[in-house]
This record gives sequence, C-alpha cells and structure tokens, in this order.
Amino acid sequence: MQKRFFLVPAAVILFILCFTVFGDRGLLRINHLHRDLDETQKHLNELKEENDKLKREIAALQSDRRYLESIARRDFGLVRSNEVIYQFPGGGKPAAAGTQAQGATQGAAPAAAPVAQGAAAGKPAQPAQPATHSGK
Repeated sequence: MQKRFFLVPAAVILFILCFTVFGDRGLLRINHLHRDLDETQKHLNELKEENDKLKREIAALQSDRRYLESIARRDFGLVRSNEVIYQFPGGGKPAAAGTQAQGATQGAAPAAAPVAQGAAAGKPAQPAQPATHSGK
C-alpha cells in the first residue's frame, strides 16, 4: 500500500512532464518555433537588403546616365561613333578601344580583328568572326 502512494503521484508527475516537453506548447515545440523565428528574421533581413539594393539601382537607372551607358555597353555591346571594339578568340565580352581588354593582357593582340569602326552611337556593333590561323 505504501508503494501505491508513491506510484500515483509519480505517474501524475510523469504525465505532466510528458506534456510539458512533448505537447503542443511543450519545450520542444517552443524551441522549434524559436529556430523558425530566427530563420524568418534572417530571411527578412536579406530581402530588405536586396530591396534596398534594387531601389538604389532604380534610382541610378533613372538619374545616372553614366550607369545607364555602362549597362548598355556591358549587356548590349553598344559603342560610340568614334570607338573600335576588338574581339579576341577565347576571350569574354567585347571591350571598347581605349580600355584594357582581358585578352590584350594575355598577349593575344596579334589575333585581334576590328569589329566596328565609326558605328553610330546607340547601335550595336556587328560581331566579327574570330581570326583563324592556318598553317599550324
């Protein structure tokens, strides 16, 4: 009979402890929700930074003509009327004359072929075929 007095309260305490740890509002659930909250806050901060970056880019596109020109040159290959673009075999994007092209620093200058000379401003240059070497 003495054991019964200890087993009943022990069972009740164990039952309450199980709900405290494993229940819908238990410690494990609270820990999981805190981790979720931290991840959501981190993602929110990343999105805010990206949003600020995009706002700055929009403002630059609306007001900064040099930035707009750099995008037109980089993405669309546009040139001014007095520029010549050299395209090197195996090179990356075309570079305007007067700027240091990636291929030129590697000693590929003899294989250069002019792409556009005197092209009208705002019009894309016509791509040239890469120079081929016969007699290897």
